[in-house]
Amino acid sequence: MFTVSDSVHIRAPIDRCFLLATDLGLVQRTLEMRPVAGKTAGQVVGGDRIVWRGWIFGLPQLHESLITKYERPEFFQDTMVRGRFKRFQHDHQFLEIDGQTLLIDRLRFSLPLGVVGRMVGRHLVVPYVVKLLRLRLTVLKHVAEGEQWRDYLTETAETEGIGPSGILQSPVE
Repeated sequence: MFTVSDSVHIRAPIDRCFLLATDLGLVQRTLEMRPVAGKTAGQVVGGDRIVWRGWIFGLPQLHESLITKYERPEFFQDTMVRGRFKRFQHDHQFLEIDGQTLLIDRLRFSLPLGVVGRMVGRHLVVPYVVKLLRLRLTVLKHVAEGEQWRDYLTETAETEGIGPSGILQSPVE
């Protein structure tokens, strides 16, 4: 089993960061794959299935994920239910610190084929995943701290009661 972790401090509210991390359009920008079945647009929630297709290492890829845990705005988890990995699970944890957000991503995966899978994992897949995760966190930080977040959360902001600052607001009674 391989574990890859990374984190980023984002100068933006926790709910904005959480919603951006669950947005399939934003995920697609860094994943080199696109959603083709199940949930294919917008923000994922608990129980959603997403089928991703793309090309990685010159090979066609199919990766089907299930959102197995969803605790807005602190945590969500996606777990592979079909794909090239023997096991794949991705935890996304959000901590609010003085009105800002610490995002901690942790991936656990293993590959089939025993010793060969472990060698491929160590020398090819782990470096690729580390690079991809860093890119994802960098893009998420850039979008959340600037004005681009509005491009992704406009509809959600209206339906979920998120104010102009990106903070979830209570409805007025």
